[in-house]
Amino acid sequence: MNRRTFLRNAVYAGGAAWALAKLPMDCKAASLAGKRPNIVLIITDDQGYGELACHGNPYIKTPNLDAMNSESVRFTDFHVSPTCAPTRASLMTGRHEFKNGVTHTINERERMSLKSTTVAQVLKSAGYTTGIFGKWHLGDEDAYQPNNRGFDEVFIHGGGGIGQSYPGSCGDAPGNKYFDPAILHNGVFEKTKGYCTDIFFGRAIAWMDEIRKGRKPFFAYITTNAPHSPLVCPDSYKKPYLDAGLKENTAAYYGMITNIDDNVKVVLDKLKAWKLAEDTLVIFMTDNGHTKNGIYNAGMRGAKGGPYQGGTRVPAFFRWPGTLKPGVDVDKLTAHIDMFATFAELAGAKIPTDVKLDGRSLVPLLKDANADWPDRYVFVHQGRGARGKATESKYRNCAVRNSRFRLVNNKELYDIRNDPGETTNVIEKHPEVVAKMRRAYDAWWEEVLPLMVNEDAVGPKVNPFKERYWKQFGGGPAEKTSAQPKRSRAKKKR
Repeated sequence: MNRRTFLRNAVYAGGAAWALAKLPMDCKAASLAGKRPNIVLIITDDQGYGELACHGNPYIKTPNLDAMNSESVRFTDFHVSPTCAPTRASLMTGRHEFKNGVTHTINERERMSLKSTTVAQVLKSAGYTTGIFGKWHLGDEDAYQPNNRGFDEVFIHGGGGIGQSYPGSCGDAPGNKYFDPAILHNGVFEKTKGYCTDIFFGRAIAWMDEIRKGRKPFFAYITTNAPHSPLVCPDSYKKPYLDAGLKENTAAYYGMITNIDDNVKVVLDKLKAWKLAEDTLVIFMTDNGHTKNGIYNAGMRGAKGGPYQGGTRVPAFFRWPGTLKPGVDVDKLTAHIDMFATFAELAGAKIPTDVKLDGRSLVPLLKDANADWPDRYVFVHQGRGARGKATESKYRNCAVRNSRFRLVNNKELYDIRNDPGETTNVIEKHPEVVAKMRRAYDAWWEEVLPLMVNEDAVGPKVNPFKERYWKQFGGGPAEKTSAQPKRSRAKKKR
């Protein structure tokens, strides 16, 4: 045990923690609750389950994530929401996104309810320092920003992606590109240099380097906008795939992921150099299925935005050297809603009594892949129904999962255990299963319907990130408006 671990455990657990460190490995693993690791959560954008060599992709090069896979507890039936903002809302709160008011990625419906409690807030209450680096996408107005939702350090772009902008509140700084973007750092824009993914990882690493010196545990949320479109990466990452004969967009897409892969290695190498590897849980996952039709999809049906496996099943690697057994597969039905309870238990944090979670702690499965894990229902809905007409979309692009079956759109049933590719509809063969799943879904819908608080929300006339950017650097519609009357008067004179 290194000095940092001893001091931290001595403060929070007294002599009992020191005695625990002398126990055999299996005994230490049996006492994960309150172990207070640093937590580094890496989540990428629009990278499917199949975009890893270790998952069978014959083209992509991901040697570092492949190595992490071999060193991790791997959740092989892990699910998220069909699109990005919903996944992030569930991840932050441990509750289905609809219960947080998030039913879309734009139109004010990406704003996470101000009544929601985030895992960052809970970790802070347990003495963690928290930071986010990259994509937030849960509200760009000040009240919704991560600095007001439990994060001490905030280094983010706006909207759903660098350079994206929509009417209302959802949008990034004007003119932003993947290279040299303007990034909002603790309320002030910084004009950066370099490729966005490198910038986000680099800033996260620099922050962790500072925080570790104070011997406080940290939660680093590294959330890249890559490989979301537009498909842009340094030429050096795209060239090998072009040389292999892949099309331009596919080469850029895979190149973006290989760049992420290299950055993951930098994080793991830094933790080792700092002698923090054994004190740090590093998690890699993605936010939904891929968007690239016609490329390798690990035998799954569907993609981002859809109700099938290809839209929601993603990688989930948990790496914690010296504590978790490496190379272990957990095939239980798990999901993003489980992260909140997991982190809270590991941190020894108290969850407020008024917070009602949909998820469960994964700690039992981290200790033992065969631990008791009662069957459950996981609910999937694309959202995105017409504004103010959520009821009409009840059975559109939706699914219910249990450990064996997936009921899609209330009319297709797939035996996932025996048909993971969802090729054969067996709804006529299992009427009792279908009846139970329908009842569960109907009850869930009635629960979430009144919590969709953003369906009729109206956003500001000017996007908050643009307004903040123009205030800091000048420019914007105000200057254009003041110049316009002069041009109009000149025309009248002629």
